[in-house]
Amino acid sequence: MKLNRIGAGALLAVGLLLAACGTPTPAPAAPAATAKPAAKQVKVAVVMPSASNDGAFSQSMYDALKAVQASMGGEAAMKIAVSEGMVQVPNAVAAIRDYAQQGYDLVIAHGTQYGNSLTEIAKDFPNTAFAWGTATDTFAAAGVKNVFAYNPRAQEGGYVLGVLAAKMSKSGVIGVCGPVEAGDAKTYVDGFKKGVMDTKKDAKINVTYTGSFSDVSLMAAAAETHTKAGADILTGSSQSVVGAIGVAKDKKAIWFGTQANQTSLAPDTVGASQVYDWTGVIKEMLDLSAKGTKGGKAFELSLQSGGLKIVYNDKVSIPADAKAAADAAIKGIIDGTIKPLP
Repeated sequence: MKLNRIGAGALLAVGLLLAACGTPTPAPAAPAATAKPAAKQVKVAVVMPSASNDGAFSQSMYDALKAVQASMGGEAAMKIAVSEGMVQVPNAVAAIRDYAQQGYDLVIAHGTQYGNSLTEIAKDFPNTAFAWGTATDTFAAAGVKNVFAYNPRAQEGGYVLGVLAAKMSKSGVIGVCGPVEAGDAKTYVDGFKKGVMDTKKDAKINVTYTGSFSDVSLMAAAAETHTKAGADILTGSSQSVVGAIGVAKDKKAIWFGTQANQTSLAPDTVGASQVYDWTGVIKEMLDLSAKGTKGGKAFELSLQSGGLKIVYNDKVSIPADAKAAADAAIKGIIDGTIKPLP
């Protein structure tokens, strides 16, 4: 009986102990993580005088915008709106204003001819960043604070391609097809001519300006005239050069291009191209705009910065001495021993 009382007492003690301890209290649940707000989509619009696949001026900007979009994470991060074929300035101006009204963060007027109208539009939308080129004027003198400008030193690549042309021409006659004697078209032609003459003093350079950035038939006619005069090397600037490249292909002449890589237009004809790479410029404009600086800075592409690139076409044979001379010209332009303009 005594043993039973001890057992009962032990059981009672255990029960009291459990009652005192109670049921273990679960740890409080961690507070739900607060979701980070989605990053604001950046909206960029570009108004261009020609097609986004023109192989020249407009394509250089479109390709850069797509590259920046990809680097930012795609369309969710950056929206691109394009108005192409805006040859008529009034139509371009209407498109620029419409994008500003829609709240685009950066509106690019990709054409020198749009500049005069941009001054008034920018004043109406002070919180929108605008950009235009090719130009160096941000209109700061007119009190405008929200316009960027961008411009290529087209004469640099022009000079290099002129050296190549002089080295490769068998006839000693070289034809140049220019659109309008202004902007980067003129500086390219001037640099090309100097590159030729610095390399081959007795070369003959025939230059034609058609008076139009977009007239393909006039550009083709200029190229025809040059080949009839004995030119075995041709070059030119603007979106209308597709006409001249077609003639170069038919006449078995070599073409040197500028603004974009033009190899795809005639894979057996285009020897090399000066390519405008605007990606760095666009990134910096977007960065400045996000920090509150909507304009007031002019950007320039150069061989030194990498914004200008000489791209060769592997399907066209470039002699080793010609490439060596081109490489020496690039080095000289970068270190300042060669001046690519007269």
